[in-house]
Amino acid sequence: MDLTSAVCEHDIPEHLFMCSELYIAAFEGNADQVTGLLDGSGAARNGWSSPAAQPTAQHDGACDIHEVTAERSTLLHLAAAQGHDGLITELCRRDSGLLSTKSSSGDTPLHCAARAGHAGAVGAIGRLARANVEEDRLRDALRGKNEAGDTALHLAARHGHGEAAEALVRVAPETAAELNGAGASPLYLAVMSGSVRAVRAILWCSDASAAGPKSQNALHAAVLQSSEMVSLLLQWKPGLVTDLDNNKSSPLHFASSDGDCTIIKSILAHAPPRAAHMQDSQGLSPLHAAALMGHAAAVRLLIQFSLASADVRDKHGRSFLHVAAVKGHCVIVSHALKTRMLEHHLNAQDREGNTPLHLAVVAGECNVVCKLLSSGKVQTHIMNNAGCTPSDLVKDCRGFYSMVRLVVKLYGSGAQFQPQRQDQIEKWNGQDIMKWRETTSKNLAVVSTLVATVAFSAAFNVPGSFGNDGKAVLSGDRMYDAFLVLDTFAVVSSVMATILLIYGRASRSNRSWVGFMIALHFLWMSLNSMVLGFFAAMAAVTNQKKGMRTVMSQVIYYGMYYLVMLLISLATPGSLTGNLKFLIGSCRERQRRIKRRISRQYPFAISYTFNVVMFIVLSCVAITSVDVTRTFLDG
Repeated sequence: MDLTSAVCEHDIPEHLFMCSELYIAAFEGNADQVTGLLDGSGAARNGWSSPAAQPTAQHDGACDIHEVTAERSTLLHLAAAQGHDGLITELCRRDSGLLSTKSSSGDTPLHCAARAGHAGAVGAIGRLARANVEEDRLRDALRGKNEAGDTALHLAARHGHGEAAEALVRVAPETAAELNGAGASPLYLAVMSGSVRAVRAILWCSDASAAGPKSQNALHAAVLQSSEMVSLLLQWKPGLVTDLDNNKSSPLHFASSDGDCTIIKSILAHAPPRAAHMQDSQGLSPLHAAALMGHAAAVRLLIQFSLASADVRDKHGRSFLHVAAVKGHCVIVSHALKTRMLEHHLNAQDREGNTPLHLAVVAGECNVVCKLLSSGKVQTHIMNNAGCTPSDLVKDCRGFYSMVRLVVKLYGSGAQFQPQRQDQIEKWNGQDIMKWRETTSKNLAVVSTLVATVAFSAAFNVPGSFGNDGKAVLSGDRMYDAFLVLDTFAVVSSVMATILLIYGRASRSNRSWVGFMIALHFLWMSLNSMVLGFFAAMAAVTNQKKGMRTVMSQVIYYGMYYLVMLLISLATPGSLTGNLKFLIGSCRERQRRIKRRISRQYPFAISYTFNVVMFIVLSCVAITSVDVTRTFLDG
């Protein structure tokens, strides 16, 4: 039975199943041992010890050159996979038909050599095939495809074997135009592997294909790999720039979304003017893609290449500025504000009538809203198709802090609400805030109780201890007296905070919000008093000559200062001036009406802003107290 008929059967005949000795000899490239086994030399079989564990599977007499493994790989497959050029030559001398045999996965020996990256084996197989294989079987030997549709060049390219790819394009250059079962060309796979050498080798073939899956080309993949490969592809075929994938995305879309300006410049240097205007299936241009990802430098580069591309709208009628506002990319918004020829986009409406300000408010992007309003170029009274101004859309904001920031900022800019009957106004849905308050009240009650316990116990473990008469040793010392006052205040304020928090959890009424906010102030004051009391106690028992008081005062002062500044920056909805303006109001009738509308729909915004201002005042008093004490001690 010959090999062709044997491999077509489901089971491998017993006499064609490769023995272990022959397999190991071929794997290790021992041509003499393989030759001896094939010739039936007893000395060869008895004089060589397999490194595998004994006993090994053996044949009686000589081995057959057509023996195969469980995957139907021949001796030539094994030799090619390991790059044994001498053994390859010897096996082909005995039977050149092995060059076109295929394993169970459809791999020829050339596939095996290419996958492993053995350029020498690839060259040897190519020479032997052209010299010994008949024309009708030469195609299978050099250009055949496996079950996945891969040629040997596909495999070398996929694994990034540049030297093997160079050998393959010399052996079978026509395979550079072949596509595998996934629709990928060797060039596309070489780009994906990141091998510049493999890319160069394939580009040597004038008829090479650049196709990839999903209608992409090699340039689509290269823009996400390296600028060198992009340059090579553009020099080879500049027309790749305008090819579109299944989503109608061009390579410029890919490059713009990645934001590498070097690659974008290379593409634009070879691109026709229309490349910057090409839209994908969603109507997005490369400029949209850059704006969505926040690549400000790429946005400037694309606009410089084609200013008219800024007028491209997606299927929702949105410009690049609309999408940048939705994503909160302030740098791109700032660029539009500073460029006079882009100012008409600031108040442009999409198909739903939304301006960039509308979309930024809906997305809760407070920084973008602040940037737009502070420019003085954005009109805040524009209504969308639903009749809503940007101020009306604050009601859709789900975050409490974002809601407050938006309300304060929009009020400061004089933003209007749509005309509406005041009895039909619905208050902002604060259910999430109610849940947050209940959970926070429980945790804060534990903290306030702990502060009260610590402050209470400190009164009976006074610094300096007690004398024989039961009185404090440091009684009459100014720092000790300050400790007693501060400790007492910490006890009282923490107890008050605990009572208010417990009452708020029990009542669960809207008025309990007032108690909750007052409890927060009491708790903050108790914490400050406890810190100052600690400082006073340590100062009372520390020798001033050693400078320890000064060190402690500086640590406490700067620690409290940076903590307060951090809390203020995180909690304050805008500038202090803007908050005061929001609370005090304006003498203008229009602003008074807007303020009344806010108080009906967003009462939490007013109360929160008031309490933030109170927090700032209390924090400034605490810091000033530490500073005065520090100055007193240093003096």
